[in-house]
Amino acid sequence: MLLYPGMTALDLVGPQALLAGIAAGGLHLVARAAGPITSDTGLALLAGDSFETCPRDLDVLFVPGGDGTPAQMRDADTLAFLRDRGAWAGWITSVCTGSLILGAAGLLEGYRATSHWCVRDSVLPRLGAIPVNERVVFDRNRVTAAGISAGLDFALALSARLRGVDAARTSQLVAEYAPAPPFAAGTPEAAGPVITARARAILAPLIAGSEAAATRP
Repeated sequence: MLLYPGMTALDLVGPQALLAGIAAGGLHLVARAAGPITSDTGLALLAGDSFETCPRDLDVLFVPGGDGTPAQMRDADTLAFLRDRGAWAGWITSVCTGSLILGAAGLLEGYRATSHWCVRDSVLPRLGAIPVNERVVFDRNRVTAAGISAGLDFALALSARLRGVDAARTSQLVAEYAPAPPFAAGTPEAAGPVITARARAILAPLIAGSEAAATRP
């Protein structure tokens, strides 16, 4: 699981909490250098491995999204690491705008994929991916999830592929994951144009940065 400055902590922490139970002690938090990595809200997460010490043969390669996405889309070392480990990984996966980083590494060319709604349709095609408006998208060994909260759905869906449906259902119950949000505002369609415009204004730097980073010469 990749860590980088400006990532969204919940993109990683939700899936990590569910996948750690089936990883048999083999779940690695990886960054350019081992040590604390500060998320986009200031919460620090600890990388236990660097790019150099991360094992090569991985069952799952995972990339979260966040405000730091555009910088990672341009970071040669990060993209090289993802291409290298992606060549060996059983599953290549992401949550939220993590799919844009995978795309920048050339790992979504010709694949159906999703991302956060604010960049899904405008940026994924620039990276060679086929945008899909779904919470979790499987295409061969690529698995991408929509924004932040979809990370839990992603982790359960992947757990079912890795350990079977009963194991995934058990993890869901242990986590008491029975979402009943107080508002129907989790998608632009449900939230309506006024709330969507407010959200898009907050997300404007991420949108602009991602579009610029995805522009090919």
